[in-house]
This record gives sequence, structure tokens and C-alpha cells, in this order.
Amino acid sequence: MKALVALILLVQLPAHRAVPAAPPLAPLGCDDPEAEAAAEFAVNYINGHSHHGYKFALNRVDNVRVVSQGLNNDIMFLELDLLETTCHILSPTPLANCTVRSLTQHAVEGDCDVKLQKLDGKLSVLASKCHSHADSSEDLLQICPDCPLLASLNNTEVLATVTAALNHHNSKTTDPYLRLLEIGRARIQYHPVHSVSVEFAVAATNCSAGEAKENAGVCQLLPEDQSNFGFCTASRLIRPSEDLSVDCQLYGHQPGVTYSQPGQDTSAGLVPSVAQGFTNHNLRLSHNNPVASESASSEFPTSMLSAKPVAKRAVAEAAQHDKVPRPVGFVPPPPPCPGKIRHFRI
Repeated sequence: MKALVALILLVQLPAHRAVPAAPPLAPLGCDDPEAEAAAEFAVNYINGHSHHGYKFALNRVDNVRVVSQGLNNDIMFLELDLLETTCHILSPTPLANCTVRSLTQHAVEGDCDVKLQKLDGKLSVLASKCHSHADSSEDLLQICPDCPLLASLNNTEVLATVTAALNHHNSKTTDPYLRLLEIGRARIQYHPVHSVSVEFAVAATNCSAGEAKENAGVCQLLPEDQSNFGFCTASRLIRPSEDLSVDCQLYGHQPGVTYSQPGQDTSAGLVPSVAQGFTNHNLRLSHNNPVASESASSEFPTSMLSAKPVAKRAVAEAAQHDKVPRPVGFVPPPPPCPGKIRHFRI
């Protein structure tokens, strides 16, 4: 009798149905809008913490990895390719309006690893490591045999050109007397003419050009609350005949913008050493956020590529735009990395 009752109850109970598993999640791609937004944020951070040389623009997102730290809390690892622009780091020109130097201008590439935290939708940089290098002379000469090459910033002809250009400007201007801050870049051409082109950053002093003629040694840079930085370009023809052209522009006072003198800068590449003779300011930016939480340590993993990706978009969302039927549990291949090249490849 008991067996019969048990059998009846078993028949009457509804069959147990397994709860369907949540759809698998797709990893973040290098050209995903979220990755691009994080890369843009990182580039602005890098330019904001660099104090020498030029602003850099994003060329490509090489890789992206995201590690979940909990609800609405992700750690993002980015590998970025950057390119030098024509805007000096002291220039007030927005990055969006800065021109990337072309290959024929002897381009400079920056490579950066950046670690960010995205907490409740807000991005912050936890750590960054960058360095930069010029395109090889051999590669440039293959596409442009007559293009001038980057010269060492301490080259004697470069130094002579900068000195002559600044003296020429100060002797002709009615504006404040200018002092050299740093040489940004220089190129020398030997054929068909011998010429030197230079770019250098300057700052206004508390002397007029006329006062400086009496004793330039007493002229001091303006205090921080009055600082006025600027930029000069000059071209000096040496052979077959001598000629010099100079153009200098002062930016006007920019609150909060400062220039780190050699020996005082700890967050970016210093003014190149005379002994080393660099051709470009190295984007040697290395930063760890001192207030990073223990759970979001600012240290980089041994390999950023080993960071385990977490989902950013459910396959179910992607399937809404995909007319091809997919089997249950289908996981599409990862979006492409590296991402698209925005300017050109070095």
C-alpha cells in the first residue's frame, strides 16, 4: 500500500527542469567603444604627466585585458601604440587639434602599458609605463631618400642654430626677453643643400629685450603664477649660402602649467644627457598611484597578456544583431586585437 501511494505521488509531481545557464560572455575587443574610451583616457593622462618633448596621440590599441574585482569594479590592462604630434607638451592646443608627425618628418612612436580601474563607470589610472623611439633612419630613407633625419639634440650644429635663432629673435622683438627651456627636436640635411631645422621651448623672463642687452644674466624666469611659455621653430641654411629664419610664439599664462627643470622631474623623461646624445625626448613615463587600494594594486603583472579576460558583453546581446542561428552555449571568437591603425604603422 505504501509503495502504491509513493508511486502515485511520484507520477503527480511535476518533472524537474534544469535552470538554463546564463549565456557565455564575450571578451572585450581592442576596437570596442569601451576599450577606445579607456585608451583615450589613458593618453590624456600620459600627456598630462609628461613634462618634456611633445604630446602623443593614439595610433592603435595593441591589447586589452579586463579582470573583474566585483560588482561594477574592473581592472583594465591596456597596451597602446602612440605617435608624436607637433604640439609641445607646454602647448595649450587640445590634443584633438594636434597634427601627428608624418613618416617623412621622421616620426617618433611611443609604447605604453597602462593599468586602469573602472569603478561604478568612472576610470582612474593606477599605473603606467611608457617609452618612445624614433623610426629607423633606414626605413625613412627607403621611402624618402632626400628627407632630413633626426639629429642628436646636443649636436654642435644644432646647438649653434638654436643659439643663433634665439639671439636673433631677442634682438628684434619688443616682447619679453626669452630664455631656452629645452630643444624639442632637430633635423639636419646635407643634400642638395646643407641645412639645420630646430624646434625648442622657451619661457618669458622679467626683462624686456632691451633691458637684457645690458645684462642678460640678471633676467629671471617669471614666477609660477605669471609664467609664460612659448615655442620656436628655426631653419638655418649653411651651404651654399647662409640664411636664418626664426618664428617664436608665446602661449600666454596657463594656470597650473609648469615646467620641470632638469634634475627635478621624476615622472617623465628628463632633458637628454649631453653624453648620450638622444635624438628625441624619451617618453619615459613610469607612474604608480600611491593611493591605489590593496585590492586594486598598481603593480603590473609579469605579463599583461596573462591577465584573464572577463566579459563585457553577453553573447545574448550580440545575438540580437546576428541573424545567423547559433547553438546553445556558442561562444564567438574574441574580437580582433590588435585594433585598427589610426594613422600609419612604424
